Amino acid sequence: MNKFKIINPIINLPTPSNISYMWNMGSLLGMCLMIQILTGLFLAMNFSSDVSTAFNMISHIMRDVNNGWMIRSIHANGASLFFILIYLHIGRGIYYSSFFFFKPWISGLMILLALMATAFLGYVLPWGQMSFWGATVITNLLTAIPYIGDIMTQWIWGGFSVDNSTLNRFFSLHFLLPFVIAMLVLIHILFLHEKGSSNPLGIHLNIDKIPFHPYFTYKDLVMMLLVLFMFSIIVLIYPYSLTDSENFMMANPLVTPPHIQPEWYFLFAYAILRSIPNKLGGVMALLLSIFIIITLPLTMNNKFSSFYFYPSKKFMYWIFINIFLLLTYLGSCPVEMPFIMMSQILTMMYFMFFILIPFI
Repeated sequence: MNKFKIINPIINLPTPSNISYMWNMGSLLGMCLMIQILTGLFLAMNFSSDVSTAFNMISHIMRDVNNGWMIRSIHANGASLFFILIYLHIGRGIYYSSFFFFKPWISGLMILLALMATAFLGYVLPWGQMSFWGATVITNLLTAIPYIGDIMTQWIWGGFSVDNSTLNRFFSLHFLLPFVIAMLVLIHILFLHEKGSSNPLGIHLNIDKIPFHPYFTYKDLVMMLLVLFMFSIIVLIYPYSLTDSENFMMANPLVTPPHIQPEWYFLFAYAILRSIPNKLGGVMALLLSIFIIITLPLTMNNKFSSFYFYPSKKFMYWIFINIFLLLTYLGSCPVEMPFIMMSQILTMMYFMFFILIPFI
């Protein structure tokens, strides 16, 4: 009976009847997390976190392990799918003002930060050129912290540069963090079920709610099948379309790649970091670009939650989406004019959105 008492609130959760397919992102993200944990476990069984063997072990997984090529392709491209869905999820949350549900919003931000950390740690593990130099550049950002920056950086490295100790601890953390994310997801769902889902109108529709099952379980399943179909095309036909070509070469501390850049899902933050001439200022702008979304529930005071009812807010929102996409593009461009000036202008516009949107 206790089992049914736990399951029953999920099945009979009163859900607004008018929620669109943009509300499917949560279940799709849960599916992604399960895929990443399962494929990660299989990869970990055949991986060696040692600088002398890590790169060769990836080749071993791809060539010698049964279906290793597919498991690795699912895991590598699954990270990109995860970030596409989480950015859509956050974008929907901003447009329909889901940030007024303060607890789910804060717990969601914690999931995003843990996911970014996990993705960065995972990118280092193949020990290719971009893995090594990406780790060197990003960990070096800690040296911008006054007084303790250098000590912290060497403590994380486990020495005086990115080396064997760094790879070992990065592998350990990359293995453990997904389980932390899973715990945070449960907390996120728990907070969400306190008040129930928002809806496109952005108003409380206590009289117009229907059970979650069967209406939305089937809707979730249809969306899952559609996403898995599109994902399988990437995995099976274009497995390296989102991979940097530099990472097909083993890490060499003596040869710096001509253009160091992170994976595409971090490029917007990387463009913001590079647009600030001062190192400490750049690191602060990088962190603020993520943490600034906490300010939305504190500064916004809409009578109606949804931006749909505010043409000026709607216009500003789509400008912001374009700024995000342009910053992602500029993050992949060389550090030269006119890309530097464009990054600086768009960085200013990125932060201006959060300052101006409450007053429009």
